[in-house]
Amino acid sequence: MTTKPSKPSKPSQTPQTAARFSRRGILAATPLVLGVGALAACSNGGSGGSSDGGGGGESGGTLTIFSTGEEMSFDPATSQNLAITTLGLTARRLTAWKTSADAPTELIPDLATDVGTASEDGTTWTFTLQEGLLFEDGTPITAATVKYGLERSFAAELTGGLTYHKVLLEGGEDYAGPFSDKHLDSIETPDDLTLVFHLNRPYGDFGWIASTPAFAPVPEESGEPETYATEPVASGPYRLESYAPGSKAVLVRNEKWDVDTDQARLGGPDSIEFTLAQDASVVAQSIIADRSDAQDSFLSTFVPTAQLVQAQNDPKVGDRLVTSGPGALEYLALNTESDALKDVKVRQAIQYAVDKEAYRTAKGGEISGDYATTLITPGIAGREEYSLYSDEPTGDVDKAAALLKEAGAGEISLRLVITDDQTGAAESIQQGLKRAGITVTIQPLDENAYSSEVTAGDGTGYDLVLSSWQPDVPSPNANLTPLFDSSQIGDGNYNLARYANPDVDAAILEASSTIDADEAHAKWAAVDKQILEESPVVPLIYSKNSFIHGSGVENFVIGEFPAYPNYLTVTLG
Repeated sequence: MTTKPSKPSKPSQTPQTAARFSRRGILAATPLVLGVGALAACSNGGSGGSSDGGGGGESGGTLTIFSTGEEMSFDPATSQNLAITTLGLTARRLTAWKTSADAPTELIPDLATDVGTASEDGTTWTFTLQEGLLFEDGTPITAATVKYGLERSFAAELTGGLTYHKVLLEGGEDYAGPFSDKHLDSIETPDDLTLVFHLNRPYGDFGWIASTPAFAPVPEESGEPETYATEPVASGPYRLESYAPGSKAVLVRNEKWDVDTDQARLGGPDSIEFTLAQDASVVAQSIIADRSDAQDSFLSTFVPTAQLVQAQNDPKVGDRLVTSGPGALEYLALNTESDALKDVKVRQAIQYAVDKEAYRTAKGGEISGDYATTLITPGIAGREEYSLYSDEPTGDVDKAAALLKEAGAGEISLRLVITDDQTGAAESIQQGLKRAGITVTIQPLDENAYSSEVTAGDGTGYDLVLSSWQPDVPSPNANLTPLFDSSQIGDGNYNLARYANPDVDAAILEASSTIDADEAHAKWAAVDKQILEESPVVPLIYSKNSFIHGSGVENFVIGEFPAYPNYLTVTLG
């Protein structure tokens, strides 16, 4: 899911900071504190040229991606990159994602010949590599290089990456990485093309886990922790030619990549330039105007609010402004340990009292998202649409008042903790609850105080908190486990409602252990409703993200999941 979200995403953030603040979690029902990381650092640039060089690219030219970020890392061990963004240009994984604007994201093979085969009990997963795959230097990509790349992610020298595999692989909790010449026995490589993973419990989503960055191959002789971030050995369609922090990173064709072996990437442009440390507003204006130096580019950040309005009203922009479908879940977490919120009827009353229409208006109106009623987000296979509470976006104040009366609730005063950028959204919550006689005091906190009181604290410092969540992989598991499993309360984790229900914990474990996808989806849909019946959070909206690109950019696709463009398929006209 990514980060671990500590703050909700906002339209002016880059995908990298939105990821940090809205999407991370763990997929295993095991307590774990995850590091903060980036989705992507991107930039923009050039023009021209045509080539069908190295790997069968379609469009040639130089694609520029503008980024507000100042630094980039190409080390998969420390990355929280989504499978379709920056790192996927240079590093393949065992599996990959096929995104579509009108269908759920599909798991597809990448380095492997299929998406993995589970044993009957779901504790062993086997992958077979395609034959003939090469690194940029011409050396073979083997099972041993995938194993080494994965082992590197356990090293204390390399922190910040996703950690799902660390709590699933047998012996992972005690393994400290390969730099002391030790290997992880639960990853077997019986031959050059076969990997066998032994898990500590049945796990149905391991094929998705194999699409995360740590499953990229790394040659053992090249994987030094001090240098690999800026001297990677590419397995994808591009290799890193040059990198200057705060300025630019240049990717050029990897001549050893073969498009016929790759279902996830087109390898269209001859080169890709990431222009760093950019002002999003300035870049957006340049792309809106379609200036010559911006035609073959896109902005990696969400379009800032002022420029979004400008682009919407400029007929010359047209379909160069691309808005995603509904994505990350924005929600109001209700601290179930708070004395004022322990009664489920009080929490259910808040479901009816909240004014989602006012909240969405404060976030920017219809373009900011669709109203939310479920916990599993759109674009994820297995999601079921339902509504347990009011179907009116403005709420149902009479129903809220009736529930409060049933609960025997007297005067209720709640403390809503926010970050500085959430004031307008918080005021909409405050005004909605006031209609039902609930007083809300808004308290902005800086990032350190927020972390101390909300994610790492004991729960005594707040009653309500606004947050959002986009998982790292398109699985219901990634929506529900990090936010509602009791093991994820405190210690830097993201069960912000501090919700603990042994029956839900058991249902989460059962669903995540189910190997058959259809059976698992049915179980996750049931867990979704089971949780929301107890009202630990109020779903507000599924946020939408708007991006803009120049007139020379083609195949700029935002799938149903995630709400970001697929960098791997962008080409130039």
